[in-house]
Amino acid sequence: MSDALPPEVPAGNPWKIVLGIDPGTLVVGYGAVVLRSEGPALLATGVLRASGKAPAATRLGSIRRDLDELIARLKPAVVVVESGFAGVNVQSALRVGEGRGVALACAAAGGAEVVELAPAAVKRSLVGNGAASKEQVARMVAAELGLDDPPRPHDATDALALALTYAHHLRVGPGRL
Repeated sequence: MSDALPPEVPAGNPWKIVLGIDPGTLVVGYGAVVLRSEGPALLATGVLRASGKAPAATRLGSIRRDLDELIARLKPAVVVVESGFAGVNVQSALRVGEGRGVALACAAAGGAEVVELAPAAVKRSLVGNGAASKEQVARMVAAELGLDDPPRPHDATDALALALTYAHHLRVGPGRL
């Protein structure tokens, strides 16, 4: 089960769309921005949810279907996926890796350029501190997009942070993300 998906982007949209994905196997955050000349603007944000009672393969299949539909609706030129991290809990790290794999495959199958960014790089880009808290990142995302309040839950805000980091990269010029 997922939150309501956003409406389809009309054909002929003149702006580049960047979709950030915060992968998981139960909750997947997404956040899309439109890259306009005056700066990025919020297009869509939310989460996709899989049933916690379902077996892992069923959850991954559900997430795949929802991501395929999301990508078809938003037509992003670029999909930015949070890269993996070394966790203490091996089982958790494996599950996150499964979710990342689904996100990467969906993005590639949808024809988007796929970019992977480490969480610390995103925090450094937006907040100036690679160890920033989720609350600090959420406040900066809201400020950059001119929102009164940060989107919720943090999975959605983290996904928007990925998209905004890519937008920053384009503004400052080529180089390593």
